[in-house]
Parts: sequence; C-alpha cells; structure tokens
Amino acid sequence: MNVVFIGAHPDDCETKCGGTAALLVAKGHQVHFVSLTDGSAGHQISHGGIVEARRLQECAESALRLGLTSYRVLPNRDGHLLPTLSVRAAVIQLLRRTHADIVVTHRPSDYHPDHRYTSQLVQDSAYLVMVPGVCAEVEPLRANPVYLYMEDHFRKPCPFSPDISVDITHFWDKKVDALDAHVSQYYEWLPWISGTDFLGDPTDVPAAPDARRTWLDERFRALLGTNYTREAYEICEYGRQPDLAELRHIFAL
Repeated sequence: MNVVFIGAHPDDCETKCGGTAALLVAKGHQVHFVSLTDGSAGHQISHGGIVEARRLQECAESALRLGLTSYRVLPNRDGHLLPTLSVRAAVIQLLRRTHADIVVTHRPSDYHPDHRYTSQLVQDSAYLVMVPGVCAEVEPLRANPVYLYMEDHFRKPCPFSPDISVDITHFWDKKVDALDAHVSQYYEWLPWISGTDFLGDPTDVPAAPDARRTWLDERFRALLGTNYTREAYEICEYGRQPDLAELRHIFAL
C-alpha cells in the first residue's frame, strides 16, 4: 500500500507518526512524508533560506533512518500557509502521483494556523482526487483513499476520538532516530520556544550527539508517560470509510 503522511512542517510527521511509519516500512508498504511548508521560520536565530536548507537536509536524513520511499517539502513559506486553490492542486497532484491508499494529517482543530490549513487542504482533496476534470494533467485515482487524523490534545470544538491505537514499542528507537535527525528543531528551536513545557530547560541540551539523543529519548518518554509506546489515529469522515478489520490488518494490530 501507499501511505502518505502530510504535516505542515518538517518533523511534524516524525513527531506524531514516526513509529507507525517505521512499522509500515517494515511491513513492506511504500511510505511517504510530506511537509506543506519549508519550515523556514522555525528557528530562534537563523531565518529564511539558511533554515530552509538545514531542514531539507534533516528531512533527507530522517528519510534514510526510517526507510521512507520519499520525503517531499513543498515550497510554501512557514507561517504563511493558506488554503488556496494552487496549494490544493499541489496536494491533489501529489496524492495521485503517489497512488495514495491512506492519507494521514493534522486535525482541523489545532493551535497552529499552518496545521489547521494543512488539515483543510488535505480534507478538500478527498473526492477531488478522483475527479478527472480537476488537475486534469495528472490521472485521477480510481478509489478514494482512507483519510486519518493524527492525535492531538485540543478539546474545542471537539476532542480527538481515537479509532485505532498502534503499538510502536518495537519501533520506538526508529522514531527517536528520526527525531534526532532534526537537529535544528529538537536541540535548538523547540527547547527555546517551548522551554520547560516541552523538552525541559533549553540549557540542559547536551553538546555531544550521542548524549543529545539519549536526552531526547528520556525527555520524550517523560513527556508522554506510558503512552509513549502508542500512536493513535481518528478516521476522517471524508474519504473511504474502512472497517476496523482492515485497519487492524494494515497496522498490524
């Protein structure tokens, strides 16, 4: 199967779905990561092209560590994403070219506008991916993909309601390896912008690569508690509606 994870920024897919992606790769599926923005605003010191170049390199390294089929970063400015017709067309074309069977993205309720608009753009591709008169230059899909939402903690206007929970115990190290590839994020930007609310005191980040990875592993386990071995998903009402037996088979539940 072709499974496409679509985040707003480089590292969004790894953060929410890295273990699931590693599991699907191990089962022989084609797994694609997509970032709808270039991530160029995600740093406290550098901005623009310097950060964009770093993040592209980090995505390439993450893809190698997870064994992804592809990792695409679309040329939309970080923090400036809007649900325009041109970006919608790019999403539709991408899903057609990857022959997507399953598409995973953010929920429409989220703190970050780029996340919300990513969700809207992906939702709006449902059904249209099968319409020949839309984006006619790329052949349409003959079946609508299954659309799933990543887990989040936001409760208004409606809380996340999991339909499946994937055990990533055996793929936790792969997930941390993928997160570790995003040096500019997990060791620089996120500790600075989130402080003790997320990864602890930014001054505690070790300098040595091995020590940093250990620090990241420990922080994520502490942050997630006993839930660190699970990644959960909610079925979107748009797209093909799978039964639970199909999902259990796909995700090795």
